[in-house]
Amino acid sequence: MGTAMDEGQSNSGGDFPDRPEGSGPLHGPDPYGTPPYGRPGPWAPAPPVQRPLPTPPGGTPLPPGATAAPPPPGRAQEPAPPGPVPPGVPLRRYDPWAPVSTGSVFPGGGPAPGGPGGGDTPRLDAVPPGKPGRARLLTGALIVALAAGTVGGAVGVQLERNGAFSEVRLEQTAVEDRDAAPGTVAGIAEAVLPGVVTLHVRGGGSGGTGTGFVLDDQGHILTNAHVVRPAGSGGRIQVTFSSGDTVRAEIIGQDSGYDLAVVKVTGVSGLSPLPLGDSDMVRVGDPVVAFGAPFDLDGTVTAGIISATDRPITAGGARDGGDVSYVNALQTDAPINPGNSGGPLVDADGRVVGINSAIRTPELDQGPENPDDARAGSVGLGFAIPVNQGKRVAEQLINTGRATHPVIGVKLDMGYAGEGARVAGGTGGPAVVPGGPAAAAGVREGDVITAVNGDRVRSGEELIVRVRGYHPGDELRLTLERDGREEFLSVTLGEASDD
Repeated sequence: MGTAMDEGQSNSGGDFPDRPEGSGPLHGPDPYGTPPYGRPGPWAPAPPVQRPLPTPPGGTPLPPGATAAPPPPGRAQEPAPPGPVPPGVPLRRYDPWAPVSTGSVFPGGGPAPGGPGGGDTPRLDAVPPGKPGRARLLTGALIVALAAGTVGGAVGVQLERNGAFSEVRLEQTAVEDRDAAPGTVAGIAEAVLPGVVTLHVRGGGSGGTGTGFVLDDQGHILTNAHVVRPAGSGGRIQVTFSSGDTVRAEIIGQDSGYDLAVVKVTGVSGLSPLPLGDSDMVRVGDPVVAFGAPFDLDGTVTAGIISATDRPITAGGARDGGDVSYVNALQTDAPINPGNSGGPLVDADGRVVGINSAIRTPELDQGPENPDDARAGSVGLGFAIPVNQGKRVAEQLINTGRATHPVIGVKLDMGYAGEGARVAGGTGGPAVVPGGPAAAAGVREGDVITAVNGDRVRSGEELIVRVRGYHPGDELRLTLERDGREEFLSVTLGEASDD
């Protein structure tokens, strides 16, 4: 039991010291160290009871004073059970220290080997003929139990894996319900989405999906002109709110030059108009969030920054006229795709600063195109109409049904390949409108305008974009080249409609 033993000492009751025969008890010293042959141990059992050895069956009684031979080394002798063994019963050697299955069975009915003076005096157990012994029964039971346990364990593992005993429950960290923090994208989306609508337009054999946003409680909605254009001749417009409610809408007015349109819904309550910001205060790097229904996925929110301001672009139809939009745009890297058209671009306070209108599509390599006509998705080059321009045009469309444009009163040579915008000459009427703003300022046919208020102009389209960034009545300073000289003229903008 972990107790250290002296050198040469055994705790198994093994080798005995030489003693005269008949001078001690039959079974020798206590195998656990009973004195005088071993050191007393605290766990030593009491000495066994000493009994006279019975006469072996068919043997000769021991002479008086004789002692049995000591047990073999490493084993203690137990007294044999009293009584004779019936003749003919097989005998086996009994080893009290060995498992029950060990021992030798001796055939026949005679005594086991040994006897008086013949070595061991074995204990004999009777084994009834024709029946298994207790050792065999115990061994068989153990084998059956082990086999059953193995099979049962394997079956249990499979059942557990297949969820036969119970369903699998995975732990999940509890998260408290929370409101989105103001200024975060989640907070902005939560505040803006109720005011964003999806437009489904059909008419003239074509149709598409676009976006718009609520302007006021009267049901006015601002969007792009190219979104509602298919409904211009007997078509229909359906407006779907973030709640899922869908109603019909009618066009109040549209202007292709600004690519803006206003539609109106009636019989709708609980509208959520979006607040309008000031696009003149937007700076490069400001965070913005774009809303829309790209590829008809309504309620989509994307985030980015303002990449540039006052970016002159043309979008829409052919460059020689019809349905071309000239926009001095806000450029953003917030992903904008077909279906985002007409949706709001808002700042960190949820105020509208632009109206998503166009994207650059390198696959076409033809300049900025309307998203609904593009064959490629966003590449991080999106453009929005500044809300200051959108507000002015929306007010005109609501109040009068049409919008006016600032003009300088000249015709331009759109095929001019040089730097700047060349005032056209030749046939087709006068290049400078008589009595117009340019004529009053002294602009002549053949002049090349290279800057407006110090902002460089590289083409005719860019001159139109720069001028349309102002209001009728504003005074502009033109830089132009005439006969190889640079001239500076001041012009007060006039007004024209998109008729």
